[in-house]
Amino acid sequence: MRTRRKQRLFMVVFLVVGIGIAVTLMLNAFKQNILFFFTPSQVAAGEAPVGHPFRIGGLVAVNSVVREDGSLVVHFDVTDTANAVRVAYEGILPDLFREGQGIVTKGQLDDKGVFVASEVLAKHDENYMPPEAAEALKAASTLQQD
Repeated sequence: MRTRRKQRLFMVVFLVVGIGIAVTLMLNAFKQNILFFFTPSQVAAGEAPVGHPFRIGGLVAVNSVVREDGSLVVHFDVTDTANAVRVAYEGILPDLFREGQGIVTKGQLDDKGVFVASEVLAKHDENYMPPEAAEALKAASTLQQD
């Protein structure tokens, strides 16, 4: 009878340890693949991680787009009307990309504070803006009025 109890106890302990390991691995994978959204003001305040991917959104600042000759590298500023972050992107920009346009971009900050983008998304039509970017612009304009 005691051997049967030991076997059950061993089985329960084995299941609990196995489930614990599985949950730990799932949470670790989730943590590595999550992308946070930051506003230009949050990036300027140092809240964004350096060297870790995240998204940033806002408006393309007027007169900030600079294209490097002979390459696909483009530099521009993303602003929430309170602060701006310099963005460097190498690739083909969306057709709707232009100054004053609402965008969301994915990438990471380098050690110089420049956001190196791996993807740039522009709004779909004149009425649409990504929710995070719209909230950031609304919050920044409220702060400026105070």
